[in-house]
Amino acid sequence: MIEYNFSNKTVLVTGAGRGMGREVAKTLVKCGAKVVALSIIEEELRTLKQEVPQIITVKCDIANNKQVKELIPPHGPYHCLANIAGIIELQPFLDVTEESFDRVVAVNTKGMVFVSQVVAKQMIEHKIEGTIVTISSQASKVGVRDHTAYCASKAAVNLITKVMAIELAPYGIRSNCVNPTVVMTELGKIGWSDPVKAKTMLDRIPLHRFAEVEDVVTTVLFLLSDNNKMINGETVMVDGGALSN
Repeated sequence: MIEYNFSNKTVLVTGAGRGMGREVAKTLVKCGAKVVALSIIEEELRTLKQEVPQIITVKCDIANNKQVKELIPPHGPYHCLANIAGIIELQPFLDVTEESFDRVVAVNTKGMVFVSQVVAKQMIEHKIEGTIVTISSQASKVGVRDHTAYCASKAAVNLITKVMAIELAPYGIRSNCVNPTVVMTELGKIGWSDPVKAKTMLDRIPLHRFAEVEDVVTTVLFLLSDNNKMINGETVMVDGGALSN
């Protein structure tokens, strides 16, 4: 892995309790960052703190805008934001419920918007030319069976990222999102543990494998870093060439 220097930078990572978020948070600490790790699950934060004592952990429901506004600012200002928190609930289109749809959008889309808003306002106030990276999905660009709410939430993330890129660029703030194919985290296993279903997706990927967590972590770190000061408003695919077909 390329080594990055995040010394003297404060980075907020949402969804830091498990999977991609946990690995991003831990890697950023190794790269010298002051990391503020958010999760809604207290036990995950406890074990993360045991593993990385210098990390700052905050229990916060990003779908709750009141909590976002109260719990995030005190640990800033932030130089970087990694929006990694996300949920998935699988339902056939004809069976999608309002409650399920609202839950998925509240975390994946609304949460991303209002966390980014709070962080960006601090960046602007403190004249920090920061970076915001959000995890989207290959499912933001192609329809996936049983993923109505998830596909919708991530497609919204792509375009919101582009709006942020336009409106925040005058302040020197860059916004991008990463669009992985299936990543074998706990979340990925929920949707793709069935070998028959997995084969339908693997057959669309020229590399014929799902992404590993490290594939996504390295991309997130690159976009958060100062190594790419002209990348803004992009939806970076980490899909093994799936959309080339």
